[in-house]
Amino acid sequence: MKFSKQFEGQLVPEWKDAFVDYWQLKKDLKKFHLLNNINDPNTITTSPTSTRNQQHNSLANTIVSSLGKISLFSHHHHREHGAIQVHKKHASSASKDDMYETELLDQFVDTDAAQEFFACLDRQLNKVNQFYKTKEKEFLDRGESLKKQMEILIELKTALKWQRAKGASSQDAKEDPSISCTISSCDEESIKDRTEQEQLQDQQQDSSTDDLEKNDVGLAESPGSEEIGKSMRMKGEDGKLRTLSSHFFNCQGKNLRINIPLTTPSRTFSAISYLVWGDLVNQSSKKFSEGSRLHINKTKIHHAEKMIRGALVELYKALGYLKTYRNLNMLAFIKILKKFDKVTGKQVLPIYLKVVESSYFNSSDKVMNLADEVEELFVKHFAEDDHRKAMKYLKPQHRKESHSVTFFIGLFTGCFIALLVGYVIMAHITGMYRPQPDTMYMETVYPVLSMFSLLFLHFFLYGCNIFMWRKTRINYSFIFELAPTKELKYRDVFLICTTSMTAVVGVLFIHLSLVTKGYSFTQVQAIPGLLSLVFLMLLLCPLNIFHRSSRYRFLCVIRNIILSPLYKVLMLDFFMADQLCSQVPMLRNLEYVACYYITGSFKNQDYGYCMRAKHYRDFAYAVSFLPYYWRAMQCARRWFDEGQTSHLINLGKYVSAMLAAGAKVAYEKERSVGWLCLVVIVSSAATVYQLYWDFVKDWGLLQMNSKNPWLRNELMLRRKIIYYFSMGLNLVLRLAWLQTVLHSSFGHVDYRVTGLFLAALEVIRRGMWNFFRLENEHLNNAGKFRAVKTVPLPFEEDEED
Repeated sequence: MKFSKQFEGQLVPEWKDAFVDYWQLKKDLKKFHLLNNINDPNTITTSPTSTRNQQHNSLANTIVSSLGKISLFSHHHHREHGAIQVHKKHASSASKDDMYETELLDQFVDTDAAQEFFACLDRQLNKVNQFYKTKEKEFLDRGESLKKQMEILIELKTALKWQRAKGASSQDAKEDPSISCTISSCDEESIKDRTEQEQLQDQQQDSSTDDLEKNDVGLAESPGSEEIGKSMRMKGEDGKLRTLSSHFFNCQGKNLRINIPLTTPSRTFSAISYLVWGDLVNQSSKKFSEGSRLHINKTKIHHAEKMIRGALVELYKALGYLKTYRNLNMLAFIKILKKFDKVTGKQVLPIYLKVVESSYFNSSDKVMNLADEVEELFVKHFAEDDHRKAMKYLKPQHRKESHSVTFFIGLFTGCFIALLVGYVIMAHITGMYRPQPDTMYMETVYPVLSMFSLLFLHFFLYGCNIFMWRKTRINYSFIFELAPTKELKYRDVFLICTTSMTAVVGVLFIHLSLVTKGYSFTQVQAIPGLLSLVFLMLLLCPLNIFHRSSRYRFLCVIRNIILSPLYKVLMLDFFMADQLCSQVPMLRNLEYVACYYITGSFKNQDYGYCMRAKHYRDFAYAVSFLPYYWRAMQCARRWFDEGQTSHLINLGKYVSAMLAAGAKVAYEKERSVGWLCLVVIVSSAATVYQLYWDFVKDWGLLQMNSKNPWLRNELMLRRKIIYYFSMGLNLVLRLAWLQTVLHSSFGHVDYRVTGLFLAALEVIRRGMWNFFRLENEHLNNAGKFRAVKTVPLPFEEDEED
């Protein structure tokens, strides 16, 4: 493998711009080589003592071997006259970094191409040093903060053990000389008169949702105190609510604050209550009281421990990325200097490499020391002195991809195609998909097939997206905050899709065969319902089978979406909510199937019962715009948390989609000219709104001043025609609602089949949108050089004394 591909494949994607621009250096070197051949065509430049290394499998072996050879050269480069001389300009102030500048000697003095090459090389070295020093300082500061957090946590845990052992009150804990922490309540903006029963319910809810909510962590006082203050801090610049409660305690001579984030419904309701009754509450609020003592809550200390543990894991991961950054850049300098020596026949490598080796990014050992400290701290406090157990958290091993998965994908794909062809032929022979007086099959069985087809088509496209994200090195795992050891790979997704659709089509093929053999619908009508019930049971199965962690995460995300805006909105939450907006036909089929089998209508084949029921018709309206409502509420919550007006504009897009969906459902019921005009007007406005947001905001396209015409500056795909084609296809698929007005038919095919085709087009549009949406998100993250997530810390020093 060429080093350029190896380099590109192993660099940290979010730090790509901070790495050595190896490709630009190769271009400059190629330019120098061409000019050298033009000026002296009879000269064949070869390296005087070139020895080729065998290819090594690992990057570490390559670096060691390269450095080993360079060290041999470095003993012989001491001579009076060299090809270059590198000067180090010391910084005049602490805010500036040392800079390197190369002076060309001998025949390189009058060569513009050589000057350009070494100027670029100097810029790359200075850039790497500056970025490394910046990141090193950031991680060192983070490490110091975590050490202080650990000291506070150890003090609190010690106080809790002493308190439980002695059975004493918090006032007694203050008198123990071994404990330096005293906890007090600050009720500057408190909500009083909460009963002990309400406090107990709050504590129980926090405990029960501990495993469901990854970000719902913090510290609070136990219900043993006389009064619990629900104070809130307001954002300084926009006045938005940041935290639900702030509690103060004194530890190691500092007044510290413990904040509880608004991530659960109970805390959100409390926040809303405070905003409504804030003026009344402030009149009765109490000031900081040194004599008010609080018991230490074991559950909340456990939450704080989880926060610190997660922060240590992320810091260790970041330090590993910085080590990779140093090693890859060092190897890039070695490779490009070797190429230069080969082209020119000069011994530049030992001279310049000595400067690179002594530069800050290669000589500083602070990152190594901090990584050892973090590892030691984690082993001692979170792994019970078990180093192997600690490494499972700090360096999780990725699951190895098995060839058996690929085999079963091919096997089930072949089975699915064979069964689908047989099913389509049998349905065509029996005329099931043609308009006919007896619509029993299309009314009862076809919704099941349509529901599963749309669902697993969407899932299949998600697998395709994962494949493309990995190929283009889009860090989707980081963006979605997926566990590296538990996330679904694209092969896993394809296997789930092929297996599931083989089962669905196989069962429906058997069902149709039984119908054609003379069995009545009464005898075989329960088969589609049992099929749906089996899939539901697999989704809710508590056993550790069939990717339980992914099923569990999916259910948590669905819960967060349904309870919007009570939960804090994460990237995966609103990404999944967007998928539901494209699955309205599937949700309506699910509604009908549930009504048909739950009400027992399948026993007497009264498929029109659900259509006649008023509650079902009303709920059909709700199903049509609920996904848009959930997405709108997520936008409202994000505006509430972040204060950015762009979220309100995005909210308006989903409100317009809600109106269009409601008008469409009403027109399907009434079929009047008035409703038709309303559908055209509302849907046209919503389409324009959505297209603008797709192109400009979500995709980041249609930028007039970009270096790529009509596209964004940075692109992950090399062929720009793909972006133009995608924009045109998105425009066409966004206009699929015109079928509601035109009522186009494909020959003698039932209108339900046409509806499935149009719904599949919307799913395909969403699958295409997913790639570009995450590409835009990835590029934004890369611009901020954010490669690891920032875990909030539970303890914060109070500056308002």
